[in-house]
Amino acid sequence: MRNLAKHYAILGLFTILLGLLPETNGFAGELQPPEQVIQNVSETLQNKLQDKAFTKDFLQVTQFVNGVIEPHTDFNKIAPLVLGKHWKSATPEEQERFKNEFQTLLIRAYSRAFVEYSNWKISFMPLEISDQATKAIVKTKVLQPGRQPINVDYRMFLSKGAWKVYDIMIDGVSLVTNYRSTFNDEIQNKGSIGAVIDWLAKKNAEALLPKKS
Repeated sequence: MRNLAKHYAILGLFTILLGLLPETNGFAGELQPPEQVIQNVSETLQNKLQDKAFTKDFLQVTQFVNGVIEPHTDFNKIAPLVLGKHWKSATPEEQERFKNEFQTLLIRAYSRAFVEYSNWKISFMPLEISDQATKAIVKTKVLQPGRQPINVDYRMFLSKGAWKVYDIMIDGVSLVTNYRSTFNDEIQNKGSIGAVIDWLAKKNAEALLPKKS
């Protein structure tokens, strides 16, 4: 992938994770405001990152991330947005394979960012939203010592009684759009959607192999 794609992927995947974890506070069945969902889970992440033994075990981190993302992410919505115009031309089998491999890619990136980033805070901008709204944009700034603040806007939608993130704008750049451009280039370079999926599957498999001591 291009350097720009890698840069925004790491930052974007790290921050989008905050909006895809389950709600940690509130009563079961209670609809939390979108910004409260992100705030609650950011605190959960920060608490987990304090455990240095946990973050040293990458397999453990990956399993944890996979466990919390799977039930709270609509990859049936995200995958077509990322593949863009190529989604309709893909066979049902290719669509399913791409969705699964892209999910694995995200989980790997989440897990790596989970290990590499620890000392961060989130500042929330005021949010006005009606009770009838089904979409919202939560505007935040990610603050890290010695670095410029990163503007992160969470694009969220209401799905089955819960707010979920479906895209991230990082300093004005859309994560979905960025990945769409990257995969469009890869499809052109490799000649087919199937070839790109095979390439992605190989990358995922290699990255998940245990490192030799």
